[in-house]
Amino acid sequence: MKTKLDENTLVQLVLDGQVDEFHEIISRYQNLVWHLVSKIVKSEADREDICQDVFVKVYKNIRSFKFESKLSTWIGRIAYTSSINFIQKKRPELYEDIVPDGVTLDSLAGKEKSPEQNVCRENMNEILRKEIMNLPIQYKTIVTLYHLDEMNYSEIADITKLPIGTVKSHLFRSRKLLKDRLEMKYKKEDLCQ
Repeated sequence: MKTKLDENTLVQLVLDGQVDEFHEIISRYQNLVWHLVSKIVKSEADREDICQDVFVKVYKNIRSFKFESKLSTWIGRIAYTSSINFIQKKRPELYEDIVPDGVTLDSLAGKEKSPEQNVCRENMNEILRKEIMNLPIQYKTIVTLYHLDEMNYSEIADITKLPIGTVKSHLFRSRKLLKDRLEMKYKKEDLCQ
């Protein structure tokens, strides 16, 4: 049984020429990369290409990893940048962002509800997903990184290359924008309490 290596040891082994250990890096971080890319790129085929490209970039640039941040943050930054660069090259109106199916009011609020309340929330969750889909890319990305991936402000700042204050501001503005849109578009009785 192989013991799980810490990420710094894993990176060092890859740097020392043990290329097989790179498969472990892919295994550990492929879900993170897919999640980040999926928030920005709509086409599944494009997402698959970008994800493969991300790990090619990680492999080619692993010597530039400075051990100053978590490996997941460094890889997340590469995935985020690759996705944004892809969108900028394509016509943005053809590649709208998507919202992961796991986005719910409960996940955003950090609360669990009873089964009866969950039935009521299903409709609201669909409404919320649609509204999140209409947020600007950075707002949407920050909301999902914070609430779904449970990253802290510092990790989000490292990935997006935004100052921590800007991350906090974007998170506040995106929540307010969502609240305002929901209140404007829907009557209170349409929204679960």
